[in-house]
Order: sequence, then C-alpha cells, then structure tokens
Amino acid sequence: QVQLVESGGGLVQPGGSLRLSCVASGPLFSIYVMGWYRQAPGKQREFIAAITSGGDTNYVDSVEGRFTISRDNDKNTIWLQMNGLKPEDTAVYYCSGGPGVLRAFENRFWGQGTQVTVSS
Repeated sequence: QVQLVESGGGLVQPGGSLRLSCVASGPLFSIYVMGWYRQAPGKQREFIAAITSGGDTNYVDSVEGRFTISRDNDKNTIWLQMNGLKPEDTAVYYCSGGPGVLRAFENRFWGQGTQVTVSS
C-alpha cells in the first residue's frame, strides 16, 4: 500500500508561481508512473502531467510550458512547479500513481489534495 501526501498549495496572484510536493510512503514508488490531476469546483477531475520512473514526462496542452513535473525516487517525492499561474488554474490538485506506461497508467493510489487559488 502506498500513501501519498500533497503539500505546497495556497493563494497566489495571477502570474505567480507555486511548487507542489507529493511524498509517497510504501513500496514500489520508484517503479510507478506518477501524475498530477486537478479538480475545479463544478468540474470533473482532469489530468495535468505525468512522469515515469525514468523521467519521461507528459503534459496536458493547457499547462505545457508553464508547469514542470519532476521526481526524486530516492526521496519518494514528486513535484509540480507551476509558473505563470492563471485564475483558471484554481483547483484542488491531487497526485496519483500506479503501474503502467506514461500515457496509460493505473491510478491505484491518490493523495488527499491541496488547494491552489489564483486570484488578485
């Protein structure tokens, strides 16, 4: 069983930056594909970015070039660096992971989420 704990959310002005962290406990983290998702009020949860154990990445078009996903398998941690934040980025952000490949992995584990609010 892998447990995921996100942190780093908060209130930021448009154009600002935040760095989210997701720390995993439990076995097999280093071989799982890990991803970030978000859910805005009244909307479905959407995929943001994913990263393989080897560091290959994939992003949704709306964040490409603004957000960067990274991981350190020794620290059992993934990060989401978010730059150029927009009000439409406001959402609860979740990390998730499981076995699979970059564009098709199982969301076997989920964190509890961290709120990101972009507002002036």
